[in-house]
Amino acid sequence: MASEAPGHHERLAHDDRRGDILAAVWSAIEEDGISRLSISSITKRVGCTRSLFYHYFPTKEDALQAVLDQSIDAFVERLIDWNASRVPGDIEGALDQAAHLLKSMVRGDSDHTARSVAHGGDASLYASFVHRVADRTARYVCSSTVVDFAARHEVRIDHLYETFYVLITGLIMYVRTHPDAPEETIKDIIASTLHIEGYTAKYPERRPVR
Repeated sequence: MASEAPGHHERLAHDDRRGDILAAVWSAIEEDGISRLSISSITKRVGCTRSLFYHYFPTKEDALQAVLDQSIDAFVERLIDWNASRVPGDIEGALDQAAHLLKSMVRGDSDHTARSVAHGGDASLYASFVHRVADRTARYVCSSTVVDFAARHEVRIDHLYETFYVLITGLIMYVRTHPDAPEETIKDIIASTLHIEGYTAKYPERRPVR
């Protein structure tokens, strides 16, 4: 059996320690909230020195951003799963699922970090988080879902990326301030903004004629 490449175990150890630190950031946020996050609270959970923390992250904010990246990655993975599970032609079903997914993400039903960012009082941090979610979501949908839709139906909006970016940003803010908003309302907003409400049972008279 061929021997492992030099440095293999060192890389694993390096990655493991970085992962331990990020897991500690998650834990600290879950227990104390973002506003009370500190390097000492992180290193205490990891059982490491401040110098080791600084070896991986120049500042507390850098570690926090890395955790937020993980949160966004997890949402994008759920978005990819949603896109893969869509039934071709079932636009209403896809809208129902999209409304549920977006509301769940904003409310932080399965992600304490997203919820903490939304209610942590740091407006700049939350604005950055919303921008990154909207940007990545819009780019993914435009390169996948919209392409599939365009192969079967007329796309009735211009400025695709910009429209999706504004739609997602607006919905995030709306759900944040109206956490009990019905998913049916979110679905209607998405459908009317994208001019696809005619493909739903609610507005069949608006279906475009090709």
